[in-house]
Amino acid sequence: MGHESESLIEIEDLHFSFGERKVFNGVNLKIPRGKVVAVLGVGGSGKSTLLRLIGGQLKPQRGRIRVNGQVVHELDQRGLYELRRSMGLMFQAGGLFSDMSVFDNIAFPMRERTDLPEELIHDLVLMKLHAVGLRGTTHLMPNELSGGMARRVALARAIALDPMLTMYDEPFAGLDPISLNVIAQLIRRLNDALRVTSIVVTYDVSESLKVVDYAYLLHDGLVQAEGTAPELLASAAPFVVQFLHAQPTGPVAFHMQSAPYREDLGLA
Repeated sequence: MGHESESLIEIEDLHFSFGERKVFNGVNLKIPRGKVVAVLGVGGSGKSTLLRLIGGQLKPQRGRIRVNGQVVHELDQRGLYELRRSMGLMFQAGGLFSDMSVFDNIAFPMRERTDLPEELIHDLVLMKLHAVGLRGTTHLMPNELSGGMARRVALARAIALDPMLTMYDEPFAGLDPISLNVIAQLIRRLNDALRVTSIVVTYDVSESLKVVDYAYLLHDGLVQAEGTAPELLASAAPFVVQFLHAQPTGPVAFHMQSAPYREDLGLA
C-alpha cells in the first residue's frame, strides 16, 4: 500500500440480517489506528456480530468492511487466513480448549503460528499470564478456574502474539470489581505500549468509558451516537441518556415486540 489510512477499520453502509431479523441497516464507522474504541449497545444490538463480520466469519449482504486496506469479504481463503494472523480475539464465552492446561492454551497460538523454540514460548506464556495476574495457574485445567479467572486467561491468549488488532467481546463479564478494573486498565496499557488497535465490545458503560478513546452506540441496526466519553455523557439524545444512565424508560423497550399479551393467552 502506498498510503496507509489513519483508520485501521472502515465500515461503510453495512447491512446484515439473520433470516428476517435485521441486525444492521446501514452502519458506518471507523476504528483509528492505535486507539481503544468501544462498541456499546443493549443485548441483541449486533455487537458480537460486528466482530464476526470484521473477522470474516460472516459476510455482509450489502456494504463494505475494510481492515488495513483490504476488503474482508472479498478475500480468498488464503488471504483471509493471513489477515486473521494479525488479529487477536477474546471470545465472549472465553473459548478455552477444555482438554488443555492454562499454559497450553496460551502457548497454542505461538506453536501454531510461529517457529519459536519452546524455551522462548515458556517465557512468553508466563509473561502474558503475569500481565493478567494468573502466573500461578499454568498447571490448571479450564474446569478448575473460576469464571472470572477463565476470562482473564482468555484475554492472555488473545494478546499472545501482540496482534495488530485485538477484539475483546464482553471482556468485563463475570469479573469481580477489582479484576474488572485491573483488566480495563490492562487493555488500555497494552494498547498504548504495543501501539496496536483495540475494539472493546461491551454493555459495561462506566468501566469502558474510563479507558477508551472513542465509542459507538448501536441500536436498531444503526449507529445512534458516537464520540469521546465526555461528548457522549454530555449528550441529551434520548437513547444516549437512557443507555448511559441505565434508565428503565426511553426509546429502548424492555419487552420484545410481540402480539398483545391477552391475545397470546387466548383471552382476546
